[in-house]
Amino acid sequence: MKKKLLASVVGALIATGAYAQEVKLGILLGFTGPLESITPHMARGAELAIKEINDAGGILGGQKVTVVRGDSTCTDASAATASATRLVTVERVSAIVGGDCSGVTGAVLQNVARPNGVVMISPSATSPALSTAPDDGLFFRTAPSDARQGEVMAQVILARGIKSVAVTFTNNDYGKGLANSFSNAYRAAGGKVTLTAAHEDGKADYSAEVGALASAGGQALVVVGYVDQGGRGVIRAAIDSGAFKTFVLPDGMVGDSLIKAIGAPLNGSFGQLPGTDSPGSGRFQEMAKAAGFNGTSAYTGESYDAAALILLSMEAAKSARSNDFKGRVMEVANAPGEKIYPGELAKALQIIRSGGQVDYVGASAVELIGPGESSGSYREVEVKGGKIVTVRFR
Repeated sequence: MKKKLLASVVGALIATGAYAQEVKLGILLGFTGPLESITPHMARGAELAIKEINDAGGILGGQKVTVVRGDSTCTDASAATASATRLVTVERVSAIVGGDCSGVTGAVLQNVARPNGVVMISPSATSPALSTAPDDGLFFRTAPSDARQGEVMAQVILARGIKSVAVTFTNNDYGKGLANSFSNAYRAAGGKVTLTAAHEDGKADYSAEVGALASAGGQALVVVGYVDQGGRGVIRAAIDSGAFKTFVLPDGMVGDSLIKAIGAPLNGSFGQLPGTDSPGSGRFQEMAKAAGFNGTSAYTGESYDAAALILLSMEAAKSARSNDFKGRVMEVANAPGEKIYPGELAKALQIIRSGGQVDYVGASAVELIGPGESSGSYREVEVKGGKIVTVRFR
């Protein structure tokens, strides 16, 4: 009788996670696809936060955090859903950092996260449509909505005296959302959009698309696309034909691989991506450099913050179950509480365990608003001498 009772108690403890030795965290990003040159830095950003937590002794009474990666492909919703399903049903991850691109993120949210009650914090899915998507309180993003980026991009362009532009966008949720947000903001501020036209990724020749854009005219070409795919192809075709000399590069187009592929003709082009000059940003970049990856690459800080928020929220809820800790994410991310920066996750854990409150600022000056998304600061950049140079922050 005692043995049966002991066995049932042990079984109950295991079921509740009291004897668990690890917490699994999924990282679902486009390791293949149109952002594959950016993704490794994003993943390492998230894994840097996880290592920091593990070095501090782990969470929930000493449980170490194990990373399980999944490939979203960025653009293939079926592949992303299959990958997320594996993370949740086979690997049994407690939460997901990701997805990355908006379309696949929305698909995973509706087809995997909601049915299984799993928290997702995306570092880079920016479609405005995600702000109102049903999510059962499970979806957050450390990146701002493109409703905000469109406004900032209009300001950046007009500040340079450019009063007319043509716009090309990748034909998906991200491209449509940002192109529409920008066009509305630019026109409202007095700018002229000569033509807005979609392009498909994966084509070998974009001369027809560029021909139509060139015929419409414009002082610059806004390229809402992907750095390793159609956006790069459009720029190459525009340069080869002499159609445009200046290109506006939003977040999906800012990456070293584009500079290497295009070279000197890209000098003078400019754009913006989420970023801040807060103290946390500088600390994170130093940590990333020491860890051997580029902390200034797009969405690396946001990835660190997504992982950190998940793990600190678990500690605050005393549970790795998504439905237990999802209500703590906004609480951990915002005031009141002691401000927490990169490199201070051990301190944050100690405060939480002692019953105190933290205000997680992180690498990207996290402040979650409304439906659990970043309020949004941006780094304006320009290509100078073959390098991406920061101009200012907005």
